[in-house]
Amino acid sequence: MSAEPNDLIHASSPYLLQHAYNPVQWHEWGPAALALAKAENKLILVSIGYSACHWCHVMEHESFEDFEVAEVMNKNFVCIKVDREERPDIDQIYMLAVQLMNGNGGWPLNAICLPDQKPVYGGTYFRKNDWISILLNIADLWKNEPEKAKNYAERLSEGIQQAEKIIPSTTQITFDQSHLTEMIEPWKRHFDITEGGYNRSPKFPLPNNWSFLLRYSFLTPDEASFTAVCTTLEAMAMGGIYDQIGGGFARYSVDDKWHVPHFEKMLYDNAQLIDLYAEAYQCLKFEPFKQVIEETINWVYREMTAENGLFYSALDADSEGVEGKFYVWDKTAFDEVLGDDAVLMGDYFNVTAAGNWEEEETNILRRTIQDEDFIAKHSIDEEMLHQKVKSAKAKLLAERSKRIRPGLDDKCLTAWNAMMIKALANASLVLDEQSYYNSAKKAAEFILHHLRAIDGGLYRNYKNGKANIQGFLDDYAFIIDALIALYEADFNEKWLVEAKKLTDHVLANFNDPINDMFFYTASNGEELIARKHEVMDNVIAASNSVMAQNLQKLGLFYDEESYREKAAAMLSSVLPRIKAYGSAYSNWCIQLLNEVHGINEIAVVGNDIKSTKKDLSKFYIPNKITLGGTKSELPLLKDKESEQTKIYICRNKTCQLPVHTVAEAVKLLN
Repeated sequence: MSAEPNDLIHASSPYLLQHAYNPVQWHEWGPAALALAKAENKLILVSIGYSACHWCHVMEHESFEDFEVAEVMNKNFVCIKVDREERPDIDQIYMLAVQLMNGNGGWPLNAICLPDQKPVYGGTYFRKNDWISILLNIADLWKNEPEKAKNYAERLSEGIQQAEKIIPSTTQITFDQSHLTEMIEPWKRHFDITEGGYNRSPKFPLPNNWSFLLRYSFLTPDEASFTAVCTTLEAMAMGGIYDQIGGGFARYSVDDKWHVPHFEKMLYDNAQLIDLYAEAYQCLKFEPFKQVIEETINWVYREMTAENGLFYSALDADSEGVEGKFYVWDKTAFDEVLGDDAVLMGDYFNVTAAGNWEEEETNILRRTIQDEDFIAKHSIDEEMLHQKVKSAKAKLLAERSKRIRPGLDDKCLTAWNAMMIKALANASLVLDEQSYYNSAKKAAEFILHHLRAIDGGLYRNYKNGKANIQGFLDDYAFIIDALIALYEADFNEKWLVEAKKLTDHVLANFNDPINDMFFYTASNGEELIARKHEVMDNVIAASNSVMAQNLQKLGLFYDEESYREKAAAMLSSVLPRIKAYGSAYSNWCIQLLNEVHGINEIAVVGNDIKSTKKDLSKFYIPNKITLGGTKSELPLLKDKESEQTKIYICRNKTCQLPVHTVAEAVKLLN
């Protein structure tokens, strides 16, 4: 470590601050560092990672904290550190560059660029000696054969600009069931019907995949998809990927049985998984799913919530320099905490003296036996088991809380907060829990009041009272989605008004005149070497697919035909890709499902809207929007004032005669 800090000491990102005392003379990405590279005609070294990234920490320790490596880096490069979560626009470009060069990518991501930011070389994790060798070779190329470097960088930059281009559809497409069938049949071949997920490892939760498949299997109906969803959700909830005593999910499982997690916990995963389990619970009424929702939200409240109501970004995998140390147990410590119940609970959580993973005598808590089988095995009644499990979790959590905690990434990101707002709003309806709604409302109001720019746009980040990064398309897409969810939770039209304002801001500032997709960056944003579209759904749904669904819904709420036409055009453009690779376009698939099966518009009026909404939320209706209230200007509610409860079911600009009970209304649904 260097005695004197580098320029990162002024950063707000915890990831950048981790590198502030490296002997490498790191800079933040910005005009000063980029101007320095041009003025000195120096290559730029862009190193991208995030705070919960294990291999980022390893490379820092091996190379960036090493004075020999730092000397090579400082002499030959302007070195820039980037937090990919704060600046996904930069990460997007250089990740694509590395994928074009090497066929794969990941983090840490290291790109070497010319002084004009065009990449010339890149890769992920490098061992110290390999890293020094590469740096010296590239520096030598720039010194002795600059034209060769420029030509290669030019070709690579052209590849970046052309890659992933979506060609607008020129023919009028009628969406039908055959589009869904074509795409779903090859998809099914990849299900792991025994362990859940897909038949590969590592296993990522991929919540959007299972949300689509749940809806598809319910509306079609399709037994194979339905079984795959249920198996996956149950296996994840029982596995080591789920924190059995503290709630919340790790980012992925390194094996194919959800046993050994990569221990970091990300806000975006947990927000989407709360939402998914709430949807599954609404459909199945399976009590263990309710428990997952409640425990995970309690973890969010306990460890991931700021005083202002916003949510932090991530928890590291490591504590005391060891991955997973905070979460695992040896049998002796486990038994000491639980006393008389140690044998029973040791069997319940798969704790053994030898240990259940590669670290000797160490156990990752997981469940390998279904509760009903465990009850039969131990001749214990259900209520007694639940009491013992609850007591054991509380004792283990209290003991674990005395340990040294993993690092917390306490920056707050608009897009990720929006996912949690939506999840809490939906969970508040499904579980009839007012406190979840209150948390969602508090966070949304904070964002709308404190993360708004003068032009009505959004900022991406918030920490220590500061928001300084212009919002990207995902920030807008997810907050609009969250505002719609809040409206459906409380029928307060201020949320829809804000959602519409932000949608119009996106249409004005992110539109691509020659493409149906939106750019990821705003037209008045920083100019990088390319402006990209985010189209493929990954661990997080693509901002364009979320935006298309927002337009589809707001088009119905406001009877705004131009919104719906834009949404349909976006889906038409991406349809050829969906057929070939459905799992990478699962959020687009939800929109396709809505187009094929139609969206039920459920309008509720009368003096008892609240209890009607509560009754309605007991039913799983995946293809719907819900409106409620009197004296409204929304087209579906206008002129429908009534003291008596009336429920209108509308589709395709046609409403059925009103009914007075939810039971009657559900019968009218398609």
